[in-house]
Amino acid sequence: MTFLPPDPFPRNAVSGQIAFHRSELAVIMPLYGRMVAAGEWRDYGISCLRDLAVFSVFRRTAEHPLYRIEKRPKLRNKQGQYAVVAMDGRILRRGHNLKAVLRVLERKLIRAVD
Repeated sequence: MTFLPPDPFPRNAVSGQIAFHRSELAVIMPLYGRMVAAGEWRDYGISCLRDLAVFSVFRRTAEHPLYRIEKRPKLRNKQGQYAVVAMDGRILRRGHNLKAVLRVLERKLIRAVD
């Protein structure tokens, strides 16, 4: 009997994670770019977990995220798989269409010009 060492990169561990698709990131990144240009956001982080994927936006790197854009496929047939969550945990908007959900953040970009 031979002993095999554990595989440092198991293939099945990655397949069980939820991630954003390229088309979803193509919707999120232009909004992120506009908010960076406006000076509202400075950094982002992406987390791919077992039951959800999170795109977090930060004002500064060492802070808690200002907003989290979450993708939960288990809620696809119920309330919608996309949600925008504020820093305090409030769900600002939830839905099936990512563009419609992100409109709640685009409103923060619109300001009166003096």
